[in-house]
Amino acid sequence: MTNLPSRFVIKLGTSVLTAGTDRLNRPYLVSLARQVADLRAQGVQVLLVSSGAVAAGRERLNDAPDHRSRANVPLKQVYAAVGQSRLMHLYEQLFELYGLQVAQALLTRDDLRDRRRYLNARNTLLLCIERGIVPIINENDAVVTAEIRVGDNDNLSAMVAGLVDADLLLILTDITGLYTADPRNDPSAELISEVEVIDERIWSIAGAAGTHRGTGGMQTKIQAAELATRAGTTVVITSGMQPDVVLRVAHGERLGTRFPAAASHLDSRKRWIIAETARQSRLVVDAGAVQALRYQGRSLLPAGIVAVEGEFDRGQTVRIFDQEGHEIARGLTQYRAADVRTIKGLRSTQIAETLGYEYGPAVVHRDDMVLM
Repeated sequence: MTNLPSRFVIKLGTSVLTAGTDRLNRPYLVSLARQVADLRAQGVQVLLVSSGAVAAGRERLNDAPDHRSRANVPLKQVYAAVGQSRLMHLYEQLFELYGLQVAQALLTRDDLRDRRRYLNARNTLLLCIERGIVPIINENDAVVTAEIRVGDNDNLSAMVAGLVDADLLLILTDITGLYTADPRNDPSAELISEVEVIDERIWSIAGAAGTHRGTGGMQTKIQAAELATRAGTTVVITSGMQPDVVLRVAHGERLGTRFPAAASHLDSRKRWIIAETARQSRLVVDAGAVQALRYQGRSLLPAGIVAVEGEFDRGQTVRIFDQEGHEIARGLTQYRAADVRTIKGLRSTQIAETLGYEYGPAVVHRDDMVLM
């Protein structure tokens, strides 16, 4: 018999919670509560990352769905403000039928970026599940701005999985899993049952399309899978409309697409570092820097950097590649992208005279780095 996960994060997309309609599907939520109660009775600690607040608010205000509303941020925030309490009220009522207590947690990127707030969030969630409470987590859409939003609940679910050391992350969506092509447009598309390595081929077939009810497409789910597996969590992406899908995945049934954990669980600080990765960022380093980082435990100095790609701010996690295109590390940068472009190739003693200021001799300190 397959061992159950001890800690299980379930991400529910809007298209799943509404069953593809424009209203929350109450029978689906009842079924979900029953499955979670079954797992809790077997000792599994369960956390939900739930979309649906905007849809719940739109339903409560009797507004017809409109594709143009996706770009209307103030209106979406009104929907979220109205809908979040309504959504939680439904969860509370329906989970109580099975003797479960729920708790709401609204997060923003700043809660995960700041080390103290990250630890506070971790401690709160861990205490909830230790007491048998089911946390229901969402981004704080009513107040979040572009600068501090995670962007989608797929990536938020991966960050939560890392935050609490989850064994398994189940991302439920309106499609069976990752296909070789978009099955909605290509009848020859085949389901990929397992992805050992997320490489450029996987990114290229993931696409970017979502639905008007949600914010994420398959690409955000692959981003989430990459983040979670790096932190030691196995990920499954599959359709939420399959009968008893939560129980079946928890018991090891092979549904959808599985992404095995790429490593054992990282320590808390390392999980925090990779959670803040700016995906489009890239520092390319020479062979000497590769040797120093990988085998000598050194910091990344500007002298070893040969190219800077993308934009990032000081304190963000950047990806570090060798000149053959292999990712070797990720780490918190002490300098923003424009500064690194200016000082790349220089000795550390030249930083202050070149920039007019300095934040230390290293672009990425070895204590702020995770080898990949």
